[in-house]
Amino acid sequence: MTATEVGREVMTWDELGAGARALAEAAYADDFVPDVLLAVSRGGLLAAGAVAYALGVKSTFTLNIELYTGVDERLAEPVLLPPVPDVVDLRHARVLVVDDVADTGATLELVKRLCAAEAADTRCAVLYEKPRSTVRCEYVWRRTDRWITFPWSAEPPVGSDARLHAG
Repeated sequence: MTATEVGREVMTWDELGAGARALAEAAYADDFVPDVLLAVSRGGLLAAGAVAYALGVKSTFTLNIELYTGVDERLAEPVLLPPVPDVVDLRHARVLVVDDVADTGATLELVKRLCAAEAADTRCAVLYEKPRSTVRCEYVWRRTDRWITFPWSAEPPVGSDARLHAG
């Protein structure tokens, strides 16, 4: 562990696979096999794909939501970015929302509000849930109050100045 990782939760690629599988197993054990899997982009994309495969769910959607602007820096409210799936596609569906982390809960609150009018049942699965989250997810791999370094964002974007890396 490097000095910059001290005090952080550091997830490995292997842990991503194990965490996603555990989320799928928890949903299945709860007798919740969704009709639709909704990935919260960008952080939830990889976990959502792995959960969708583990549950055999082929109907997947992505919601692009921006909240974080840097390491522990965020907008006042999450912003929904285009393209936005038509919620009528979720009519009467059992929806599993997958994201990497429930930090403040604001992003998942927004997603749950979007699904509420049409979906029959909406549940959330996250790799990590923080104690301050206003949303209590039905399926959680780990709980932490630390900043999380995910394997997909551990390195700065290709060609970028490492000092500007948002994590």
